[in-house]
Amino acid sequence: MKFKRIFLLILDSLGVGEAIDANNYGDNGANTLKHIIDNYDIFIPNLKKLGFIDTINMNDNNDVDAYYTIARPTNVGKDSLTSHYELLGIRSTTPFKTFTEKAFPRELLEQIEKVTGKRVIGNKVVNGDTIINELGERHLSYGSLIIYTSSDSTLQVAAHEDIIPIPKLYSYCEKIRKITLSDEWRIARVIARPFNGKPGKFKFTADRRDYAIKPPQKSVMDYLKDNEYSVISIGKISDIFDGQGITKIVKSSFNNMDTLNKLTDIMNKKFTGLCVANLSDFDALYGHNRDTEGYAKAIEEFDVEVPMILNKLENDDLLIITADHGNDPTFSGNAHTRENVPVIVFSRRFKEPKKMDMLNSMADVAATISENFNVEKTEIGTSFLNKLK
Repeated sequence: MKFKRIFLLILDSLGVGEAIDANNYGDNGANTLKHIIDNYDIFIPNLKKLGFIDTINMNDNNDVDAYYTIARPTNVGKDSLTSHYELLGIRSTTPFKTFTEKAFPRELLEQIEKVTGKRVIGNKVVNGDTIINELGERHLSYGSLIIYTSSDSTLQVAAHEDIIPIPKLYSYCEKIRKITLSDEWRIARVIARPFNGKPGKFKFTADRRDYAIKPPQKSVMDYLKDNEYSVISIGKISDIFDGQGITKIVKSSFNNMDTLNKLTDIMNKKFTGLCVANLSDFDALYGHNRDTEGYAKAIEEFDVEVPMILNKLENDDLLIITADHGNDPTFSGNAHTRENVPVIVFSRRFKEPKKMDMLNSMADVAATISENFNVEKTEIGTSFLNKLK
């Protein structure tokens, strides 16, 4: 075992340039990080010192404190599930269904109304904040479920907690999850979105819950758990993997700062194994909303926290910072973009960190983790552990 603890930090949607197959997704020219930098005078000295900006053009830079490179996506689709699957070593060859043209068909909505006993309103492809403020007052009057989707393979169910208590909303979503597991629908995630407030000031609460499809294969987390290593998830990781392969679930409010606070708390604990955390604000608040300035400021806010994270690492710890896909805020629409992702690898023990060769799969991250802990290798991925010196 080279490293006793590995921390995998996923910057949700922070891609660094179009993937080889971007044309298949209509994403030619996408580059989330570059286009943010082009449009905003971003100040991120700590990430820059880790080679983060160099991943855009894969520049050679020996004056860095970390190994840096990019990883190519190979799983089919650009949904959060397929991307996280790949990072943790699961092959996915069948994309989940999206409903971005006309939202959900009548047949599915009728099934939802039947199993929940509630009328459905909404059924739009829209941002969540928009639809609860558009239909929230109507929901208060009639108690209907607000149904909507995003560019991802999601079916989101919003309800005011005073009208439909949160446990009841969860139970409705569990019933809807069972319906949407069929091949006919094959929706990746059903998401419960409780909100509160008054007309004109409705706001989602921190009690969001994702109901995902169970992973089709074992991930590196499963192999670590099988060998009695700790596997700690922070944020939406446990939801994405339906709790599979995880020994400790740390809840967060799906907020970058809360997740980072939970991460630094865990870094103070003694354990041997893996900790995976997802910073979802980049994607949910800024990428999908095409808010370039907000995205830039969120990166700057993260940069301020980087020194504290590095200082909490012990000599036998490894930190991997990466992303799951792109979400270029300068692109039209509100969908994810098919992009390569940055891979930043830091340890206090590194003698001459530098640029690494490009990784042919995001699953190389999982393969590296597997080799470090000497557990069964995941189906996909090639380890780069021997390159870390």
